[in-house]
Amino acid sequence: MIVRSFKDIEGTDRHVRSASGTWESKRIVLARERVGFSLHETILYKGTETSMWYANHIEAVVCVEGAAELTDHETGRTFAITPGTMYLLDGHERHTLRVLEDFRCLCVFNPPVTGREDHDENGVYPLLTEPEEV
Repeated sequence: MIVRSFKDIEGTDRHVRSASGTWESKRIVLARERVGFSLHETILYKGTETSMWYANHIEAVVCVEGAAELTDHETGRTFAITPGTMYLLDGHERHTLRVLEDFRCLCVFNPPVTGREDHDENGVYPLLTEPEEV
């Protein structure tokens, strides 16, 4: 059994800040736990816009605070994302999140991230893995 809080991981290697400066993420469950998914609390900052494409992952996002507009690049549709709203990128959709108010969300990734990922020039997280245990 693992019990930890987001407060416990502040300032550790699980507390990741993007190179772009648009978000920070506290990664409370990672690939190293070997449970098949990762779980994060992510904050995207008001006034920022982040384009993403999880070509290697499925992501589910639940907004718990703030507001953003989510644009699906595949369809051109835009959605208002507010507390209690979930979106699931089950088709590896390219998307942009335009943050209207500091946006705090809980994210689940499959396959799990290692904690070392950041978006590349295409908005993609590389598919990193943990070494096999011996």
